[in-house]
Amino acid sequence: MISKLSRWVWAGAWALAFVAGIVNVVGLLGFEHQVVTHLTGTTSMLAAALAAFNGAAILHFAATIGSFVAGAVLSGFIIQDSTLQLGRRYGVALFAESLLLCAAVPLLYRANVWGVYSASCACGLQNAMVSTYSGAVVRTTHLSGMFTDLGIFLGHSIRGLPVEWIRLRLCVLIISGFFCGGVAGAFAFRSLGYSALFIPGGMTALTALAYGAYGLRKSRSR
Repeated sequence: MISKLSRWVWAGAWALAFVAGIVNVVGLLGFEHQVVTHLTGTTSMLAAALAAFNGAAILHFAATIGSFVAGAVLSGFIIQDSTLQLGRRYGVALFAESLLLCAAVPLLYRANVWGVYSASCACGLQNAMVSTYSGAVVRTTHLSGMFTDLGIFLGHSIRGLPVEWIRLRLCVLIISGFFCGGVAGAFAFRSLGYSALFIPGGMTALTALAYGAYGLRKSRSR
């Protein structure tokens, strides 16, 4: 059971969900019209392509899934833990995510599917950065789990069962962050096109620099 969450956890969870919301909307509005922040729909499309014996689609959807998994592998290699703790190499992981998102922009402008793979890899990296915190499962690139937990909590509340209100607030926070990111991403895509991905790319880069400065200051104060 979560007893308390630090302010940086609340802020970080919302910001990462906001980033994912932007990326996913750009993927949906782009030339492939494909979600990139989670794999449920992509896996279904892969199954449909396999049933239709569509070789090109099979390779594309399999590559998208593989890119997401590769991002998670990269996160595991860099951070080396699934539990969120300050002092881990989150700055490096965030900077890698920023590079992947920014690299996707010129590729997408050329209608190159490697832009989709780059963005998917970035999302896999982000999702794996924060798997759990204080025993709570935390996912910032998709909302199925958050909405499921929200429904469970509401059902418990109706039955008069105890509810972990902090976990409920965390679910609402991530849902709101993803939604707001989606709205911002849609507006940004209208005026900026694929360059809208520079917004989440810049956010993750700035966060990485801030995290690095914070770690350096802590090490000097010891």
